[in-house]
Amino acid sequence: MTQIRRERELARTDRPDLDSVLDAAAVGTLATVVDGQPWVVPMLYARDGDRVILHGSTGAGALRHVAAGAPAAFCVTLLDGIVVADTLFDSTANYRSAVVRGHLTVIDPADAAYALDLMSDSLIPGRSSEVRSSTKRELAATLAIALPITPDGWTVKVRDAPPAPPDDAADSGGWAGVVPLRTVAGDPIPAPWVGADVDAPESVHRLVNGT
Repeated sequence: MTQIRRERELARTDRPDLDSVLDAAAVGTLATVVDGQPWVVPMLYARDGDRVILHGSTGAGALRHVAAGAPAAFCVTLLDGIVVADTLFDSTANYRSAVVRGHLTVIDPADAAYALDLMSDSLIPGRSSEVRSSTKRELAATLAIALPITPDGWTVKVRDAPPAPPDDAADSGGWAGVVPLRTVAGDPIPAPWVGADVDAPESVHRLVNGT
């Protein structure tokens, strides 16, 4: 499980490759086994150096299960393009994916506010400085956990290439290539109770403008 065996040429083994994938996404899936049954859930996250920070409700039983030390895996995938080949068999996708495995730990309460601010700022850079700090009640209701990134606890795969050429050009069905995909921020939509004269904060404007 610590090595990629299928399509090994797509494997990346340098730590910056892992960081690049983790830093490019905002949602991953956390998986473990609870009472003999598979359990997986999508979660927002942020990378903080050598750990992946996650959070959820203290009332979530499965989350408490992994926080107590159950082995877990966290997977992130970015779909970068649809690869259109001459045959359906050879058609595929360009993507970046990473899996981090290990045992989660509960973040010390003294560090929880920092971790939650970091998660917010990873989604909307600078947002934590525009709002009040989390209250003690909010922090008490939130389970902040971290998945350490260890040297032997992760794998990365990246495909970024055109389709393979056909075995016989005479058999080509015509056009082949890549359709790039990307996620972009749209115009902000105010909540119903926000007045028309209230502008979106700077953090939202930067998010929309990609700055």
